[in-house]
Amino acid sequence: MNIGLNLVAVKTIIRKEVIRVLRIWVQTIVPPAITMTLYFIIFGNLIGRRIGSMDGFDYMQYIAPGLIMMSVITNSYGNVVSSFFGAKFGRHVEEMLVSPMSNASIIIGHVAGGVLRGLLVGLLVTVVALFFTRLELAHPLIMISVVLLSSVVFSLAGFINAVFARKFDDISIVPTFVLTPLTYLGGVFYSISMLPEFWQNVSKANPILYMVNAFRYGILGVSDIDITYAYAILLLFVMVLFSSCMLLMHRGVGIRE
Repeated sequence: MNIGLNLVAVKTIIRKEVIRVLRIWVQTIVPPAITMTLYFIIFGNLIGRRIGSMDGFDYMQYIAPGLIMMSVITNSYGNVVSSFFGAKFGRHVEEMLVSPMSNASIIIGHVAGGVLRGLLVGLLVTVVALFFTRLELAHPLIMISVVLLSSVVFSLAGFINAVFARKFDDISIVPTFVLTPLTYLGGVFYSISMLPEFWQNVSKANPILYMVNAFRYGILGVSDIDITYAYAILLLFVMVLFSSCMLLMHRGVGIRE
């Protein structure tokens, strides 16, 4: 298959994903904005007054980057897992498989759709955050690159979840029992420097900690971890997860069975 047809295939899937997100915007865009508004009101405004400052910033300002990243992660993941599983459930994934469309095109198209939704929701949550606090971009390039790579990582993870899912309940298991706990324990609401040394070391095994702190460094200029490690982990996850997606598609796992 020539490269032009690959690009057409990718553009077509991305267009489908964007239309899908915008058509049901009440389900895809509005709920995250409302949820994050409640986080800002409850954690930032009410609880933040008692906590005071953290790393030289008021609590509302400190948690804002983490809440933005949390919305990007959950929506990137959720978009791909629901979209690709929906294609499997509706049997129209077979149309993609019999077409002259490469596996890479299918993966990249769905991942791009997840990234676009994640960034769209992240932008909306950023606008909401500006009503509660002031944000200054300390390192814009780091902020942009980290949020893009993080969105790609969780879009790829969502694709893998969708490949293995056999029923609708299966697409909610990982977000509920894995993604949500890791996100809450990923330094969104606190600095790991507040923890005992043992729990600091345990927290460093959580990859979301590196993403949240790198993104916070891009906005506020403070971080609990070395940014170099964050980039290394992000790039490693992108390569491993993309290779895994390609292998699963090549073997037809969950699709041709």
